[in-house]
Amino acid sequence: MKELYIIATPIGNLKDITLRALDVLKEVDLLLCEDTRVTQKLLNHYEIKVKTVSLHQHSTDSKIKSLLEQYDKIGYASDAGTPGISDPGGKVAEIAYDLDFEVFTIPGPSAITSAISICGFPTDKFLFLGFMPHKGKTKIFNQIKESPYTACFYESPHRIMKTLVAMKDFVADRQIMIGRELTKKFESVYRGTIDEVIEQVEDKQKGEFVVIVSK
Repeated sequence: MKELYIIATPIGNLKDITLRALDVLKEVDLLLCEDTRVTQKLLNHYEIKVKTVSLHQHSTDSKIKSLLEQYDKIGYASDAGTPGISDPGGKVAEIAYDLDFEVFTIPGPSAITSAISICGFPTDKFLFLGFMPHKGKTKIFNQIKESPYTACFYESPHRIMKTLVAMKDFVADRQIMIGRELTKKFESVYRGTIDEVIEQVEDKQKGEFVVIVSK
C-alpha cells in the first residue's frame, strides 16, 4: 500500500528534529515541501538527499493528486513545525486518503504547543485561532473575550503592534504572553498585561509571534 508521512520539522533550532523524522526523510521517494528552499536548508544540514517538489497553499488538487499517484512512499513538510496550519498539509492528507494511502504522522515541534507549555496560564483546554486575519479582527477579538478558555493565535511581525493595540479594549486586565522567535537565537518571551506587553514588544517587531491570552 502507498504511504504518506506528514513530517514535523524544527520551528527554528535545527537540533529539534526527531530521529524518526530524519529516518523517514532519508527513506521517502519524494518529499513535498511548502517551500523547497526552506526545507533544503534542513536537508543540507543533515546531508539528506531526496527529491523535493514545492507544494504551497495555492497548489491545485489536481497537482497534488498527480504527484501522489507517481510515488509509493511520500513525505510532506511545511516550512516549520507540524503541518496542517496555513499550509497544504491537510489537503495532501485528504487526497491521500481518497487514493487509499496509509497516512502516518511523524510528530515533533509546533509553535503553538511550545508557547502553551511555557505560558503559565490554564491550558488543560484552550482556544486556538490560527493566524490572525487581515480583516475581521473584531470578530476574533470577541471570540477571545467570550472564551472561557485561554486563547492563542499567530501574528506576523508587520501587524503585531496594530493587532495588540486593537485588542486592548477586548481583553481588559487579562494576562498576555507573547513568544517571539521561539527556539531561535533571539527567542524572547513577553508576559504581563496587554499594556505591559505592548511596551516590551514595541521595539522588537521582527520574527514570528505566538500570542496567548489567559482566560
